[in-house]
Amino acid sequence: MTVRKAGAAPRKRRTPSSSVSGAALDFMSALWALDHALRSRSKRMRREVGVTGPQRLVLRLAGKAPGISAGELAEALHVHPSTLTGVLARLQKRRLLVRATDPSDGRRSVLRLTERGRGFDKMRSGTVEAAVLRVLSSMHERDVKAARRVLAVLVRELEAE
Repeated sequence: MTVRKAGAAPRKRRTPSSSVSGAALDFMSALWALDHALRSRSKRMRREVGVTGPQRLVLRLAGKAPGISAGELAEALHVHPSTLTGVLARLQKRRLLVRATDPSDGRRSVLRLTERGRGFDKMRSGTVEAAVLRVLSSMHERDVKAARRVLAVLVRELEAE
């Protein structure tokens, strides 16, 4: 227990970011909080909705672009195709997604939602997408564009290192 002298002003508590390179650390802290919130909501989605956040994102994108290839999907998600392999395998195993031969190029496979998978291809409360939509609709367009620019530049910087 700390005892203060009578009449002494209380000491202001310092956060780690206030003493060292504040702006970068504050921004990193916000990103960390976002990552934690995304992971937490994804786990809750698995219980309440039946798929994780990344699985639902794959289903939504495949629903918007029937016949998309795994490579195109990986590019849209900004991940290496090998990162997507496990997600696709789990969705195929649950019969939410099928991989078929591209009719125009037999060497290529394309992804399509099954009837069961199409059940996940709609707006739904309790999802990351619903939360993002609520926030985006409450923000001014210039702020959303600015946030996207900052995140895009940060991604490029991190990928360049």
